[in-house]
Amino acid sequence: MPDDGAAAARRPAGALEAEVLALLRAAGAPLSPGQVQERLAEGGPSSSALSSSALSSSALSYSTVVTILSRLHAKGRLSRQRDGRAFAYTVVDEASLAASRMSQALDTGDDHDAVLTRFVSGLSGRDARLLRRLLGPDSAGGPDPGHGAADPGRERDRP
Repeated sequence: MPDDGAAAARRPAGALEAEVLALLRAAGAPLSPGQVQERLAEGGPSSSALSSSALSSSALSYSTVVTILSRLHAKGRLSRQRDGRAFAYTVVDEASLAASRMSQALDTGDDHDAVLTRFVSGLSGRDARLLRRLLGPDSAGGPDPGHGAADPGRERDRP
């Protein structure tokens, strides 16, 4: 028969990941797994609802913290850099995360040019102007991405 006390103290799905992300955002600097473990044991992000006694992080092992950090890194939510023998982790900003997802979606299509052409042809006028500005002066004479399909014959790696 299952132990009801263990089930009551179990974190909701994703709660530990959310707590680690909040802690790293609040830190404002890269943290090693050991530093994350220490801060979680101290109560994590200030006045977090996830830091209640039922969700106490003081019992987390180092390997559990490394696993959570590694999973968040694999999901693209964290970046990491070598710090001695370990890694130091930082939160990836939302714009970079969204850009990464867009790149992944673009790379999954069988016809890269067709996918990109359809994406660009569906842009609003405002987004098309922003894209043109970001691409630089060479793009100003091209077709309007927000009002018709781009020329699929154009070089896709053109600067």
